[in-house]
Amino acid sequence: MTTLSTRDQIIAAADRLFYEHGFESTSFADIAQAVHISRGNFYYHFKTKDDILAEVIAARVNKTLGMLAGLSAAGATPQERIRDFIHILLRNKAAIQNYGCPVGTLCAELAKLEHASRDEAAALFTLFRDWLREQFEQLGCGAKSDVLAMHLLGRSQGVATLANAFHDETYIQYEVQQLCDWLDEQAAQASRIPPPV
Repeated sequence: MTTLSTRDQIIAAADRLFYEHGFESTSFADIAQAVHISRGNFYYHFKTKDDILAEVIAARVNKTLGMLAGLSAAGATPQERIRDFIHILLRNKAAIQNYGCPVGTLCAELAKLEHASRDEAAALFTLFRDWLREQFEQLGCGAKSDVLAMHLLGRSQGVATLANAFHDETYIQYEVQQLCDWLDEQAAQASRIPPPV
């Protein structure tokens, strides 16, 4: 097992704390304490919280790209890959109930703060959107693939928000099943569309 550098430990701790407590509520002292380093050592690596935020967003982009590559490799069909994406809600249900969606909560907070990094954070949603659009295109949904990708993203965000608000695992399970049924309907409709001449 590789030991993380101090810088990488700071980024990982900041990522967790920003998710659990929010960007604005997390201080340098909180992050330094989580990593068990002095403030002086902390400032050696990062001068501002915005510097850390930029690295956290970059780390989340890399993690998201890796996750999407894993979903692409694991699923034999586009339908299976989209279903695996939907099941992220179940795999992360404990964290979602406690803190919401890590992407959604960060984007919402940075938008409220009118923070300069809000577009970079929102780019995480673009990664999901582009990947889902590609899966729906491969499923045969044609011109409506992007609309379907956005619908699935929006519904997933709504599920995460309400599961967090009500701390309700049963709700997550129900909504995941509803989304899977919806996906099956989309796949069935796509299979009935005649190919272009």
